[in-house]
Amino acid sequence: MLTLTNKPEMGSHFYSSLIQLAADHERGVDGMKVIMHMAGVLVEFSLLFDDPDIAMQSGFRKLSGLLQCHPARGILAPYALPPAHIIDQETEKGRQAARNFLEDWMDCHFEVHDLILSVFQPVIIGWEDMGVPREETFRLIIECAKKAMAFEIAAQELCDVAIEKQVGMKGWMIGDCIAALSGVAGRRLAISMSGTDMCSIFRGPDMPDTLGDVAISMTQEAVRYGVPAGSDWRFGLAANDMPINAPVDLVRDMEPWCLRFFRAIGVSGPYEQSVCCAKAAGRMLAVAAGGELPEIEPAIAKPLAMSAMTESYKYVCVDFEMVSY
Repeated sequence: MLTLTNKPEMGSHFYSSLIQLAADHERGVDGMKVIMHMAGVLVEFSLLFDDPDIAMQSGFRKLSGLLQCHPARGILAPYALPPAHIIDQETEKGRQAARNFLEDWMDCHFEVHDLILSVFQPVIIGWEDMGVPREETFRLIIECAKKAMAFEIAAQELCDVAIEKQVGMKGWMIGDCIAALSGVAGRRLAISMSGTDMCSIFRGPDMPDTLGDVAISMTQEAVRYGVPAGSDWRFGLAANDMPINAPVDLVRDMEPWCLRFFRAIGVSGPYEQSVCCAKAAGRMLAVAAGGELPEIEPAIAKPLAMSAMTESYKYVCVDFEMVSY
């Protein structure tokens, strides 16, 4: 089996694929995107094993040995990493690249894991020659990988919590779970905007950029898991002059479960929590609206999720004193 895989050639091909993902015709290669793609690759290969967390830590140790350094210590600068929704989107691209690579790989998972780390090593060392210390690059890869792993675990576990606690114990329908998770995402986003003018007024017919950014995490997750892509996510949403119609009761029931889970995995920032819930909502939406015989038609499920997120965001933004509902 080992003779059927040309490791140097496949490693070179994989490296080229990562660079192409981060390349722009005008601005060249975006180094931060390459870092996020690397992190996504590490997460995807870690998920191949029974204990992804342990596998990821093992990967960090092996990469540390290859680089002959430890990650930079200390507190990261506030803007050292991109926003959570960008990390989610770009690490997912890295994960997809890893899945594509595995389709052609014919050896065991340990072999491919070691090969990928050997591909990362010269890239990181090469950047050091251009003035970027390898310790700093290593630290950024680790931080992005940890966040991407948290997003993935959250998407899985929050869906399980919704089904077990709300469907199994309270008799919710899948549509209620979609609305609840989407609503919590909108609410946590609005809370993350407290103290800024981004949450004070909801202007015009279009979603604020911040809400649109988080919504992308939901829509892309749904599409990845089989929901038809399209432009009908906002079809039938209420006009701007209509009373706010947030699923308050559903959010009130679901949010405490989400917050308990976030405390358990150490996700403390409301914005990151919003992205986690949006990702979980997208996956739950795929459960309901994916496949040939969906439980809920995509044309209904998609606006339902978007409406719950938007209305919950607006509900908090209209009067931030409502934040404690």
